[in-house]
Amino acid sequence: MLALMDGRNGMRAADADREATAERLRVALEEGRLDLHEYDERLVRAYGAKTYADLDEVVADLPGTTPAHRAAVAPAAPADADGTVVASGRGAGGLLAIWSPWLRVAGILTAIWLFASLGSGHLGPYWPVWAIGPWGFFLLMRTVGGHDNGWRRAERRGRARRDRRRRR
Repeated sequence: MLALMDGRNGMRAADADREATAERLRVALEEGRLDLHEYDERLVRAYGAKTYADLDEVVADLPGTTPAHRAAVAPAAPADADGTVVASGRGAGGLLAIWSPWLRVAGILTAIWLFASLGSGHLGPYWPVWAIGPWGFFLLMRTVGGHDNGWRRAERRGRARRDRRRRR
């Protein structure tokens, strides 16, 4: 069992693992377990981590940070009956992932516009539309039209992987 853990700790971490660790750090910041400076330092270390051991070290002193369910090998992406990789970001969670940065920026810019307008004594033109309008239009087209380049890349990678396996 110990040899298995040592092997896992030496394995290279994926971007999804780094994202999960970054999310755990964000939660710890919100809970007050980390101050902003320590959060920033650990976040840099998390995104720079190469192995699972590096990631585990970043969150070792935080409660609930060693997920027992993390496998040494990531599961394969789901596939249709014909072997086509199923799009992973197409559901409600995928929409939230696509739209949440836009919503945050729209909220911040709108708040800045509102405070500036109140400070000047009159509502000025809504200038945030110049930043969030084109971005929102692009996201709308991506959402409605299904132009998800990340999904297409994942599909091509999955197809290439299957071709390599067949050749072996």
